[in-house]
Amino acid sequence: MITVGIVGGTGYTGVELLRLLAQHPEVRLQAITSRKEAGQAVDTLFPSLRGHVDLAFSLPEQAGLERCDLVFFATPNGVAMEQARTLVDAGVRVIDLAADFRIKDVALWEKWYGMKHACPELVAEAVYGLPEVNRKAIREARLVANPGCYPTAVQLGFLPLLEAGLVDPAHLIADSKSGVSGAGRKAETHILFAEAGDNFKAYGVAGHRHHPEIRQGLQAASGQAVGLTFVPHLVPMIRGIHATLYATLRQEANLQALFEARYANEPFVDVLPAGSQPDTRSVRASNLCRIAVHRPQGGDTVVVLSVIDNLVKGAAGQAVQNMNLMFGFPETLGLTQVPVLP
Repeated sequence: MITVGIVGGTGYTGVELLRLLAQHPEVRLQAITSRKEAGQAVDTLFPSLRGHVDLAFSLPEQAGLERCDLVFFATPNGVAMEQARTLVDAGVRVIDLAADFRIKDVALWEKWYGMKHACPELVAEAVYGLPEVNRKAIREARLVANPGCYPTAVQLGFLPLLEAGLVDPAHLIADSKSGVSGAGRKAETHILFAEAGDNFKAYGVAGHRHHPEIRQGLQAASGQAVGLTFVPHLVPMIRGIHATLYATLRQEANLQALFEARYANEPFVDVLPAGSQPDTRSVRASNLCRIAVHRPQGGDTVVVLSVIDNLVKGAAGQAVQNMNLMFGFPETLGLTQVPVLP
C-alpha cells in the first residue's frame, strides 16, 4: 500500500485520476490540492465520487505532500517544475501529467511553452513515461514525464514501422482528432457547446506544442531525424482521440504481423484484425490503445489508425500504469475497466 497525493485535482485529468485511484487496491489517497477549492469536499465538486473519495481539497503547502510515497501533478504547464525538486529531494516519487519534463531540449521547451524552465537540472533525469518504450527505466525513475494525449496515440501508431526501418522517416503525416475535454476544464469560447457542437475544425496547423514531443519520440525509435506534419482537429465529442497516420513504405513487409509481434506482450495496446477500422467509443473510459494497419490498394502508402481515450491512456490511466511500474505492482492493476458503450 502506498500513499498518494494529487496536486491540482479539479481538472478533467485530476478527476479521472481520482476515479482510477479510488478503485486501486494498493493506493491510499492522502491529499488533493486546489487553491480555489480548498476546504470543499471533493464529492461536492464531483458527485460521481460520492462514497468513493471522502477527502476535502487542501492548500498545497498544507497538504503534507512530502509525506507521500508518490505525488501526481495534474496541473497546467509550469507548475510541476516549481515544486518537483523539493519533493524529489524529500524522497517522494513524482509523475507530472503536464509537459514540464517531456522535452529533453530545454531551449526547445522554452520556445514552445513560452516560459523559462524553473528546474532544468531535473529534465535530464526525468523518464518519458511511455511504458511500451521505457518500461525498464520507468520502474527505477524518481520523476516520470507522463506523455501527452496526441503524442501517445501518434507514437504508438508509428513505432513499429520506424523501429523496423520500413518507412521513410522524412515524410510522416499525423492527422489527429480530439474531443473537447482535451482542452481542459475551463471556460473558453472555442469549447462552448454552441461553438464546438455540430462543428469540426483544424487548429494549430502552423505549429502545436505536441509536435516537438512527438518528433522526439519518433526520432528515438528511428535512430535518425524525422520529418513530421502534425495537424490536430477538434471534433464535437467529449473524449477520445483518433489519429490517422501516413507513411511511405520503403520495402515489402507483412505489416499486420509486424504490429502484432511488436505489441504481443503489451497489455494496453490492442492490434485489431486486418481490415479493421477502430472507433473512439471502443476505448472510451479505458486505458486501451486500439490500432489497425492498412495498405490501401497495395500501394506504397501505409495508413495506421490509432484510437485512445485522451483522459485515460492519454493522461490519467497512463499515469497510473506508470505508478504501477514504479512501485512493482502488476502493470494492469486498477486499469482493467471495460470501455463504456454507448
